[in-house]
Amino acid sequence: MNRYTRDQIAARVAQDIFEGAYVNLGIGLPTKVANFLPKDREVFLHSENGLLGMGPAPAPGEEDEDLINAGKQPVTILTGGAYFHHADSFAMMRGGHLDICVLGAFQVSEKGDLANWHTGAPDAIPAVGGAMDLALGAKKVYVMMDHQTKTGESKIVRECSYPLTGVACVNRIYTDLAVLDVTPDGLRVVEMAPGLTFDELQAATSATLLAS
Repeated sequence: MNRYTRDQIAARVAQDIFEGAYVNLGIGLPTKVANFLPKDREVFLHSENGLLGMGPAPAPGEEDEDLINAGKQPVTILTGGAYFHHADSFAMMRGGHLDICVLGAFQVSEKGDLANWHTGAPDAIPAVGGAMDLALGAKKVYVMMDHQTKTGESKIVRECSYPLTGVACVNRIYTDLAVLDVTPDGLRVVEMAPGLTFDELQAATSATLLAS
């Protein structure tokens, strides 16, 4: 089965980030999006640890130990960027000042419910961070994730079995198999990996899909 690479998923998300947008990139896979934003497009990247105007990852050997994102990865800061208190950062998130947040997920339901902080397993370490604030505070929520678990189970489900981060908060899902929109009628297929058929995509997905 043909699948998008992680870089291809990140590049696809970058296409949907518009000029002048204020955007938070979540920990993990979403951080890759910064590397694919067009240099001629002005986008203000926000990090919940108190950065606005974050740039792409630094070149090897040019890392600054004091300049990191929320996932403790080294980043750069663009001209005009700003540092501020963690509390101010969360005020931006909760106050509806972010146009888009891009998050990872364990599961997304067909109604756009998001589960991304805890699997419910007895030995799992809960790590919600600012995900709940982002999921409810951002104007649009994009999710990047693998379409299936390592054991082949769908991560796009009718109802989430893991503890929820937010209810009906996801607008668009980007996976290694497809791009899906969450609509009032259900999950609508926007794009599929090259060579993949709708029937193959539906077979890999627990939730019911709608053709584009």
